[in-house]
Amino acid sequence: MPSESPRTAKPTTLFVSDLHLDASRPQATAAFLAFLAGEASQADALYILGDLFEAWVGDDDTSEPGASVASALARLSASGVAVHFMRGNRDFLLGEAYAGRCGMRLLADPCVVRLQGEPVLLTHGDLLCTDDLAYQDFRRQVHDPAWQRQFLAQPLAARHAFAAKAREASRAHHATVVSAGQAEEITDVSPDTVEATFVRFGVQRMIHGHTHRPAVHELHAGGRGRTRVVLGDWYDQGSVLRVGAGGWSLDRLAIGAS
Repeated sequence: MPSESPRTAKPTTLFVSDLHLDASRPQATAAFLAFLAGEASQADALYILGDLFEAWVGDDDTSEPGASVASALARLSASGVAVHFMRGNRDFLLGEAYAGRCGMRLLADPCVVRLQGEPVLLTHGDLLCTDDLAYQDFRRQVHDPAWQRQFLAQPLAARHAFAAKAREASRAHHATVVSAGQAEEITDVSPDTVEATFVRFGVQRMIHGHTHRPAVHELHAGGRGRTRVVLGDWYDQGSVLRVGAGGWSLDRLAIGAS
């Protein structure tokens, strides 16, 4: 009898987020492309839960690393691996045109999917950081459809300039909360919001990124035990969650020097 393919024999679903790919960090892009050509090619599905790119100013931007990533994701999708993408706070403008080039399906944030027969909540994670009032105000502004239409109508150079200013403002905001000793409570998730989200969706497990604090948290919410899995970023090292018949595993990936 012929042996089963790895994808048939050991079905695995992979989750990543917060890669923050940018031309200034070619080592991270190289690591992700190697991941797509290697482990991801043997998976059943790949979920990217936001912030694939450091900034995304519109699907009409064909510069790197977006172009090479689109080609690699398209090859992965064409090989039979289901690719899913959820927008993050850095690439909330990524749209259907780019998703089509990649062969990936766009997901609402939040959404519930079934993993190993169990409903699991997926979210980028910024919606859980409700104690950061300044950020939540900014998020509401840039997710307004009218704001997005006006922004995307601007020349590409103007959009890149805005993105650069937004990144600088984000760094300044983070420095302010750190100096005030509020980094843990302001930039991390709100426990009350996490509990309310679990109860609202009625799930036992949640997966998210955004906070760059990779961990598996066991907690009680609504009188039930729950599990919150936080994906890590791809700065000094990569982060991947593997879900299969053998269980769940949150692991680190090496990223080589540039």
